[in-house]
Amino acid sequence: MNKTELITALADQTGQTKAEATGTLDALLETIGATLAQGGKLQLAGFGSFETHRRSARTGRNPRTGEAIEIAEAVLPKFTPGKALKDRVAEAHKPKPPPPQATPEARKPKPKAASPVKAKTK
Repeated sequence: MNKTELITALADQTGQTKAEATGTLDALLETIGATLAQGGKLQLAGFGSFETHRRSARTGRNPRTGEAIEIAEAVLPKFTPGKALKDRVAEAHKPKPPPPQATPEARKPKPKAASPVKAKTK
C-alpha cells in the first residue's frame, strides 16, 4: 500500500473527503517526525512506539576495495510494534491446516441404487 492508497482507505473508513484525509495523514506524519526530531518517544497503545536510536561510530570496510573507513555516529528513527499488532500479523500469516485427507473407504465408488422399473399396464 502506498500513501495514495492509504489516503483512499482512510477517506472510505472515516467518511472524510480525500483532501481531509490527506491533511489528517500529513499532520500525523509531521507530528511523529517532529516528536522524534526533538528526541521524544511516541507511543500508540496496541499499535507500537516510535523512538530514536543512537548508532555509535564504527570502522567499516569499503566492499569494493576492502579499505577501512570510519562510519560516523547516527541517530535513527526506530519503530517497535505493540503486542496487539504483532498478534494480528502473526494470526494473519499462520499456516492454514491442510484439507482433510479422504479415507480409503471414502474413495471407493458407491454402488448405484437400482432404478425403479415401471410396470407396463395393458
